[in-house]
This record gives sequence, C-alpha cells and structure tokens, in this order.
Amino acid sequence: QVQLVESGGGLVQAGGSLRLSCAASGTIFSINFMDWYRQAPGKQRELVASITSTGIANYADSVKGRFTISRDYAKDTTYLQMNSLKPEDTAIYYCKIVTAASSHWGQGTQVTVSS
Repeated sequence: QVQLVESGGGLVQAGGSLRLSCAASGTIFSINFMDWYRQAPGKQRELVASITSTGIANYADSVKGRFTISRDYAKDTTYLQMNSLKPEDTAIYYCKIVTAASSHWGQGTQVTVSS
C-alpha cells in the first residue's frame, strides 16, 4: 500500500513564496514520475510540474520561471518551490507518483495567495 503525505500549503501574500513537500511511503519499487497538479474552484485539475526518474523537469507555461520541482530519491519525496506567487496560483495542490504498475495521489494541500 502506497501513501502520499503532502505538506507546506498555506496563506501567503502575492509575491511571496511557499514550499510544498510530498513524501511517499509503502511498497514502492520504482517511481518513474513525480508530479504536482492543482485544481482551482470551478476549474479542471491541471499539471503544474513533473520530474522524471532521471531528474528531468517540465513545467506548465503559467509557472515557468517561478516554480521549481525537485526530488529526494533516498526519501521518495518531491518538493515544489513556489516563488513570486500570484492570486491565480490559488488552488488545492496535489502530488502524484507514477510507477511502472500504478499511480497514486496525495490528499491535497490548500495554497491561497492574497492580493
């Protein structure tokens, strides 16, 4: 059984920063991708950032240059450093891991950016 525990969300003023963490535990053989998604009220869930098993990162255009995804291979943990936050970044942020056999989601953490 795989469990993802997210932390680091909160309320921040526009221009501020937050760092999200997502730790995976349980029986995990190999994580191919670690992703961060977000879902704002009334909108579809969207992919924000993704990092491969070899450390290659990809970002949504809306966060390029502001967000940085990283991973700690030893801890099966991914981080999302979010800088220069904007009110439109307000959403519930979810992490997701993809293995060869399955995918798993975290419970989500709320990020609210005030103007």
